[in-house]
Amino acid sequence: MGQQIDVNHLNIYYGSFLAVEDVNLHIAANKVTAFIGPSGCGKSTVLRTLDRMHEITPGAHCTGEVLLEGQNLYAPDVDPVAVRRDVGMVFQRPNPFPTMSIRQNVLAGVTLNNRKISKSDADDLVEWALRGANLWNEVKDRLDNPGVGLSGGQQQRLCIARAVAVHPQVLLMDEPCSALDPISTLAVEDLIEELKQDYTIVIVTHNMQQAARVADYTAFFNLKAVGQPGHLEYFADTSTMFNNPQNAEAERYVSGRFG
Repeated sequence: MGQQIDVNHLNIYYGSFLAVEDVNLHIAANKVTAFIGPSGCGKSTVLRTLDRMHEITPGAHCTGEVLLEGQNLYAPDVDPVAVRRDVGMVFQRPNPFPTMSIRQNVLAGVTLNNRKISKSDADDLVEWALRGANLWNEVKDRLDNPGVGLSGGQQQRLCIARAVAVHPQVLLMDEPCSALDPISTLAVEDLIEELKQDYTIVIVTHNMQQAARVADYTAFFNLKAVGQPGHLEYFADTSTMFNNPQNAEAERYVSGRFG
């Protein structure tokens, strides 16, 4: 089952520059939460703090709390690698490991974590993850072929299979469909709908129709001016966000009058 995330007074920095200011946000378990807003307002930056990937950038750090089921992911005794096992990430461009077969790609996270696994268990896990990513029937006869030989939409579903194979609690998706054609996009959106039964999902998207289609809740990020920090402007269930937002800036954004 997915786990909830609570973000409290999160300030995100690149060096001394405050990129995103004072985010407070509850991300419900087993729901899809979308982050929307104009370019440069910090959506992807906030997403990357939820699995401690933000700090991989030199000089990047944050203050405040990110609680996964009540445990602060930024507590001093927490191992960032363990965080990234519990919180999986799917990136904007499909990024299967180029030298690896489809099968090796699915198992990559497991082998990186040095988990010893028998061949039969590995076979079962590969099939389970590929079925979960709605890809098994398309690739089951060519598991030893390179992952990069798949189409873009298949590669993105392979990356989702790789993410779920380590059994995370949360799946983060950073514009997972922006490089895909409409049919592949639909396949990934259908998959997101299925995956939320087992995972908590947070998706950054520039496509407002996509947010309206897949998200249960939507967070609208904004910035007062270029060079100012981004902030969470408005948070609501998705129906309210798109049909009756109680925030003038959000109303302007979703109706297409700015951004």
